[in-house]
Amino acid sequence: MNESPLSAAPTAPPNSPPPAPAPSGGFTAWPLLISLSGLLGIVALFLEGRPDGNSDFDYPVTAEDVLGIDYLPYRLSGAIGYVLVLVLLVTAAVWRHRVERRFPGSVGATVVGYGVLATAGITALAYGWRGALGNYLPKAMEENTYDADGLYNYFVMTDFSPYIAFVPLLASAYALAWMAFRERLVSRGLGAAAGLVATALLGAVFALGVPGLPAMIMLALIVAGIWLAVGRSPITASRS
Repeated sequence: MNESPLSAAPTAPPNSPPPAPAPSGGFTAWPLLISLSGLLGIVALFLEGRPDGNSDFDYPVTAEDVLGIDYLPYRLSGAIGYVLVLVLLVTAAVWRHRVERRFPGSVGATVVGYGVLATAGITALAYGWRGALGNYLPKAMEENTYDADGLYNYFVMTDFSPYIAFVPLLASAYALAWMAFRERLVSRGLGAAAGLVATALLGAVFALGVPGLPAMIMLALIVAGIWLAVGRSPITASRS
């Protein structure tokens, strides 16, 4: 006896994630939040004053040297860093709404979101310390709150904390590579570039011993946001 057409039709397994839509061209605005995060991160990162600004500076840096640092770059860095925190949180929320909930079976999408949230938390601390130093240095609003040794401690905390705040984004970069080659949710070109950048930065840390090098992933964020906005990736394809 022949099977009916209905009984012969294949059925999808229960609780399976929806199939990824075919990539489509065009422009999608929300990924530019990623680029904005990278741009703010670069600006906030390099707004700092250092006692070794002159090539003839003699090391080591002492507490007295910190008294000659200009407070204004630190004040601006702290404020822009806080704006960066807000943008990172909004970016994480939009990513969850646009990507994680749309593709609930994607492990990579979840890791991307976790990396952004972790970075936002560390960034709030790092740039809070920078802003505090900008408030306590000579000629600032609350100068003379701490002596030279106290300001020196703040300076040491702010020397690398804003740089290492972006380490969790290495996990997000590797997650993009996973989404590209395993889950087929972003373009392979973007996934390959993200994986190579993360590996290069992590490898440089091992080779050179400089813990702040992962901060350079901020430049990659600018590129990744634009790539997603104008490129062809299933996560930015139309829902229709």
